[in-house]
Amino acid sequence: MQPQEKNVFPPQHQNQHPGKESEMNPAPQYDNPNYKAAGKLQGKTAVITGGDSGIGRAVAVAFAKEGADVAIIYLNENSDADQTVADVTKLDRKCIKIAADLKCEQTVTDALTQAVNELGHLDILINNAGVQYPQNSISDITKDQLLHTFESNFFSAFYLTKAALPHLSTGSAIINTTSVTAFEGNPTLIDYSATKGAIVSFTRSMALSLVNQGVRVNAVAPGPVWTPLIVSSFSREKVQTFGSTTPMQRAAQPFEMAPLYVFLACEDSSDITGQVFHINSGTVIN
Repeated sequence: MQPQEKNVFPPQHQNQHPGKESEMNPAPQYDNPNYKAAGKLQGKTAVITGGDSGIGRAVAVAFAKEGADVAIIYLNENSDADQTVADVTKLDRKCIKIAADLKCEQTVTDALTQAVNELGHLDILINNAGVQYPQNSISDITKDQLLHTFESNFFSAFYLTKAALPHLSTGSAIINTTSVTAFEGNPTLIDYSATKGAIVSFTRSMALSLVNQGVRVNAVAPGPVWTPLIVSSFSREKVQTFGSTTPMQRAAQPFEMAPLYVFLACEDSSDITGQVFHINSGTVIN
């Protein structure tokens, strides 16, 4: 499968947030039919937040190809979640879907407990859920929006990591999704960028905290990726040119993210912890 060379996105916007992958045009490419699996995650289990669509769905499918059973935790996008379950089970792997609002710590604990009980054990945690609400100025960011963005993007990762720790052991991996905005900033995504910066620091601190337990913690910092988050948060005109300012002049497709998550989850990266990996259509981060 070859990604498009440059962006060709029709103008579009979805009023619901988070958006629905099933309503996007064109549909995101989350599965690479040419992917060659090697059993890198055979017998492993993973919990993936935001696993109903976008990067989360692509990771769930790639993990299944590598032999892992997965639980996807999402907010309320049931039709998208059903598609992810269908894709994973078609690969003869188990997929559990759990609808949960991850802003509440008790809800997080309950969802994680359900996932572990149904999967039998836990090896990999992917903190990937996120929201963004563009504003032209910090003056336009209300206290409610600030709290909502931090609770959705950062607190959820904090709560899930805390809840998962008793179930993780030597060889386990935690992978957090941060963003290029954590490093280069964004004038209209101030609170979102701040949450992604917090995830970077959280990743580094948790890596040091857990290194003696044999649990590795790393992060992936995507650039523009064609996901429901984009069509539900940007204007029709912004969507049309999404990703065009990168050196590659395009947004990535979700399937292009997945192999990096596989690498960080498996033994191939056994000497790597506390690192952030940049996959961003050519933007250089120093």
